[in-house]
Amino acid sequence: MVNPVAAPTLRRLKRTALALVVLLALPAAGFPLAAWIGSSIPVNIDALPARSGVAIMVETNGIHTGIIVPVVSPQHDWRTVFPSAARPRPDGHLPTHIAIGWGEREVFLNTPTWADLEAGTALRIATVGGEPVMRVSHYLRPAPSENHRPIMLSEAQYARLVAAIKAALPAPAPGTTRTTLRGSSSHDAYYDALGDYTLATTCNSWVGEVLAETGVPMGWWTPLAGGVMKWVPMPGSEPV
Repeated sequence: MVNPVAAPTLRRLKRTALALVVLLALPAAGFPLAAWIGSSIPVNIDALPARSGVAIMVETNGIHTGIIVPVVSPQHDWRTVFPSAARPRPDGHLPTHIAIGWGEREVFLNTPTWADLEAGTALRIATVGGEPVMRVSHYLRPAPSENHRPIMLSEAQYARLVAAIKAALPAPAPGTTRTTLRGSSSHDAYYDALGDYTLATTCNSWVGEVLAETGVPMGWWTPLAGGVMKWVPMPGSEPV
């Protein structure tokens, strides 16, 4: 038999729990729509594609995006920024290109797969945010594909790209090189980064902002991978 005093208390607890679920669900339900709207607002829409300069790529795995640059070009030597770019890959070859991505520290350093992401970590990132790190992957002559889409930047645009990426990195102590961190992928290198990772400033919105600063067409706010990639033409296709 239900205690007549406890029943109203139980109902209030249920209503309170339901209200909390609704409050948490509403932002989650509205986030994809807000992301789609934000990524559809054009930035640099009148920019003309460069015909010569430095070829980069924008990569995606469907969830995360990154920017692929040549390790060495007449414009910049990334070995002076990321020590791992000067080291041989596991196959013994020196990398010709690196992929640079900015993301949440716990995810990059201690979460090998999305299946390993703990609920508490996901909740903390969604509500409070986290600290960022930079992930650097090392490639040997990456080929254009659906997930690796080339963009030609003028020399001036590439200089802005370099400056934007370096602005997200703390300066190493005088006379030292930047410390390489160990992370979830043994083939990648990780470095301390600046900023705050939140639902508003994600790995993908960072890529979108860097590309927008470079001067290429991009969405105004790109927290999801699709919001970035819809502005990067497929190989052989015309720009949006």
